[in-house]
Amino acid sequence: MGKQLFMLPEIDREKTKAAVESALEKYRFYLLTVPEDKLPKVTASYSLVPPSFSNEFHSSTEQAVMDRIELEIAKSKHIEWVLRGVNRLSKVEREIIYKRYLEDEEIFDYEIYNEIGISERRYYRLKARIFYKLAFLLKIEEYKSEKHPV
Repeated sequence: MGKQLFMLPEIDREKTKAAVESALEKYRFYLLTVPEDKLPKVTASYSLVPPSFSNEFHSSTEQAVMDRIELEIAKSKHIEWVLRGVNRLSKVEREIIYKRYLEDEEIFDYEIYNEIGISERRYYRLKARIFYKLAFLLKIEEYKSEKHPV
């Protein structure tokens, strides 16, 4: 009986990096569009609605309000999702991500590695590893697709 090998799929570094950067960019955008203290804290509620002959349970105005609330909830969930992932990183890793991607004011990479006192090479290696970790924490890692010869 031969041993079975378990092969992990190979990570697509570029797509994974793009997915993490997209999630972080969306976080920053959502913070700009929705002040954190104004984010709605809505919980699911259930109500019995009497049947209507038009199969419409609410007006277009009510639908617009409901869509707006759903968008606000989605923004809030995205912000919380990113923060939960980032908060699981080490102190230095968190500091890099916060300074580079999560603060209101944009800052360049060279400003960060000079400020925290590490070399440029070490900074970029650390940043690449952070992206990898964050991709797994947020469950947005991308895998290379295996191409089978025909």
